[in-house]
Amino acid sequence: MSEEIKSYCNPELGNLPTKYTPPEKGIFDLFSLKGKVASITGSSGGIGWALAEGYAQSGADVAIWYNSTPADDKAKYLEEKYGIKAKAYKADISNAEIVKNVINEIKKDFGKIDTFVANAGIIWDSGFLIDEQDLNKWNKLIDINVNAVFYCAHAIGQIFKEQGFGNLIITSSMSGSIVNIPQPLAAYNTSKAAVKHLAKSLAVEWAPFARVNSVSPGYIATNMVEYADKELVGKWCQLTPLGRLGNPTELIAGYIYLSSDAASFTTGCDLNIDGGYSIV
Repeated sequence: MSEEIKSYCNPELGNLPTKYTPPEKGIFDLFSLKGKVASITGSSGGIGWALAEGYAQSGADVAIWYNSTPADDKAKYLEEKYGIKAKAYKADISNAEIVKNVINEIKKDFGKIDTFVANAGIIWDSGFLIDEQDLNKWNKLIDINVNAVFYCAHAIGQIFKEQGFGNLIITSSMSGSIVNIPQPLAAYNTSKAAVKHLAKSLAVEWAPFARVNSVSPGYIATNMVEYADKELVGKWCQLTPLGRLGNPTELIAGYIYLSSDAASFTTGCDLNIDGGYSIV
């Protein structure tokens, strides 16, 4: 981009900040995460663990978050297998103060945080509020799926602003755009629609110092779908154009792209990885 064209975009400064221009690298170097630090909530298992290993394979140092399932052995595994730095952190993400303290600890331990993936979440396979017990379930789901994501964003946003760079990726769901059938998921759908729009809104507000995107998986073969019987899973596959559940590893490339320099002009994006479910 010529200096003259840059001045059209930012006449007061006369040029654009470096982060607004594609890095001068070859395509494979653009996708490399070597030298970067990735922090992933909910990464002791499921999608989060697949992402943690994927980031390590791409050269990034990795901070693993867990609550009930210790993950120190998994951090050690990543270090030994991929030659990167990894550390596990215990945190109750529904507590804003704990989230802030852990993020600051990660920043101190690793020196910076390039990518933060707000991935942790729970599911509630029930219809909308119909009895008193549902009020407690609703509050728990919103605390984990929405409030905790905001707590993470609030804390990491301060670090990204101080650094002058960073990427926030929120794990939403295709359920934030469609209504799942035949099972009722009103509460879960609402929570995922909320965080998807939070990502779009923050992408605008944080544009001077960070990129923000979301990923919306479809039905993925993790423990979050273990509540379903064989007949229900068969219905999901029938409604998915590719005719099957996804594997957690099939999500990795999307997150790696959004975290990499190859995505330097990508912000406010919601990336559907759902086997085509949301387009039919």
